[in-house]
Amino acid sequence: MPEIDSTPIVKELTPAELEAIQLERPDFEVQLQSLSQWQLAWRRFKRHRLAMVGAALFLGMCAVAIVGPILLPYNFYVIPTPDKIVYAGRPPSLAHPFGETGGLQRDVLTLVVNGARLSLLIGVGASIFGATIGAIVGGVAGYFGGWVDNILMRVVDIMLSLPLLFVILVVSKFLGSGSWYLIMLIFAIFSWPGISRLVRSLFLSLRGEDYVDAARAAGVGNARIIFRHILPNAMSPIIVAATLSVVSVIISEAFVSFLGFGVDVTQPTWGNVLSNSLNFISLGNWWWPLFPGLAIVVTVLGISFMGDGLRDALDPRAKE
Repeated sequence: MPEIDSTPIVKELTPAELEAIQLERPDFEVQLQSLSQWQLAWRRFKRHRLAMVGAALFLGMCAVAIVGPILLPYNFYVIPTPDKIVYAGRPPSLAHPFGETGGLQRDVLTLVVNGARLSLLIGVGASIFGATIGAIVGGVAGYFGGWVDNILMRVVDIMLSLPLLFVILVVSKFLGSGSWYLIMLIFAIFSWPGISRLVRSLFLSLRGEDYVDAARAAGVGNARIIFRHILPNAMSPIIVAATLSVVSVIISEAFVSFLGFGVDVTQPTWGNVLSNSLNFISLGNWWWPLFPGLAIVVTVLGISFMGDGLRDALDPRAKE
């Protein structure tokens, strides 16, 4: 019986067949993923632990401000009538986790949660408006330069020289005291000059780039060059500056409201809650100023941590 050759038959492939097989086979050794600038920034931001903690604190406080007043068992606009009035208030308990205030014996938790709405709204709203105005003024000054730059920067210098507390006092006296949107507008007006200087310096360095010269050569208008070509490349520092501006606005609002020059005392803000507790601290009512103060501290720390993370994440020179 003849011996059977079990050697496998190997067919030689042509170069064209080898190339076709390689194109069909996925390459598992090298996989390139193209990420945008914002995707890379988000990846770096997630690796910043303090930034994630800060974002969780700030977003958690925003969630409390939005849905908290709806879920609380006590209505801010309904003054309670307790059976037994304790002028000095009551310390924290199961029914009132943050205690009760002196005088009207209102629930401190209700005051803190309702005060978060206006305090955060004033802080975030004033920062957004201020950043928008500052970006426009600084962009125009930095792009055109010359006499336009000189006039706009002198206006900025005048704005920075005015005392904030005095202006709020005068405006509250002549335009009506206590309106939160007026206070927010004042803080927005006083927050944009610093951002405009930052944007101006960025535009002075970016207006000489090759893509700007190419846009001018192509006949693109100045407004389109400013807002479509240069401004997107300067957004990273603006976002960081606007985020950190929220901290200063929240603290400033609490300060002026504590002094009685800010939002009307009948409207809940953290500054007003602290101001109303001033006369009862001597009676041992420590819980009334403690919890709104802690709310301000937690919010400010959260925004500060988030701002530091954004500054590192949006830095184009940062390494992965």
